[in-house]
Amino acid sequence: MSRKVWLYGLLCLLCVPFVFPTWWMVTSSMKPISEIFSESLLPREWTFSTYETVFRMQPFGQQYWNSLYIAVVVTVGTMAVAALAGYAFARIRFPGQNVLFVVVLTGLLIPSEVTIVPLFQMFQSLGMTNTHWPLIIVPIFGAPCVLAIFIMRQFFIALPPELEEAARMDGLGRAGIFYRIALPLSRPALGAVAIFTFLHSWNLYLEPIVYLSTPDMFTLPQALTQFVDIYGGPMWNVQLAAATMTAVPILIVFVVAQRQFIEGLAHTGVKG
Repeated sequence: MSRKVWLYGLLCLLCVPFVFPTWWMVTSSMKPISEIFSESLLPREWTFSTYETVFRMQPFGQQYWNSLYIAVVVTVGTMAVAALAGYAFARIRFPGQNVLFVVVLTGLLIPSEVTIVPLFQMFQSLGMTNTHWPLIIVPIFGAPCVLAIFIMRQFFIALPPELEEAARMDGLGRAGIFYRIALPLSRPALGAVAIFTFLHSWNLYLEPIVYLSTPDMFTLPQALTQFVDIYGGPMWNVQLAAATMTAVPILIVFVVAQRQFIEGLAHTGVKG
């Protein structure tokens, strides 16, 4: 019993560097701006007017919805593309399979800053700037999807081949094996893909700055930079209030789904 007490005490101590920044962000969002950098851990004077100011200065509700629906669409699209591509690379033999997979993996080596200019020119020629289409199309079919494909491929490789053989004996074709056997079994890996894809889309910063120009189209990371006073100085308490509303829901989702995330990543390295 004493060992458990010491273990939990040590874990609580190790959590402090990770929990304290979030604690400081939430409590400081309820402080007057004069108390932001004071040494007190709790506000001397609690105020919630900063949260009202967030919605008064910008269309924050619309911006929140923009980030939410874009992240959901990108997550669903990435899961679909990654599952299909990962299964093809893992279970279907075709000429040049390994070479093509290496070519796909090179997408992880290319920084987004390298391709942002030609992509902007392409979307500008198509009339898609200041729309959300670039923020949806590029993550689903571009480099951000490569890691998801790799995770799904590693998971499907680890599936016993006897499952496919039994399914073929029951009369299932390739599509039936994928949709009825492989896809339902891949829920842990899909859960991992869904979590990190959603977080990546939710936190996307560079691309919205390049493609979007009007506040109604902004996503949250871009919107957080707009809370400044008339002299261009940061309004710290208002920014922290907006950051709290941005970060806390995602933190809750991750805490709830962390088991599926860890389990999905663990399954990707079983066999390769």
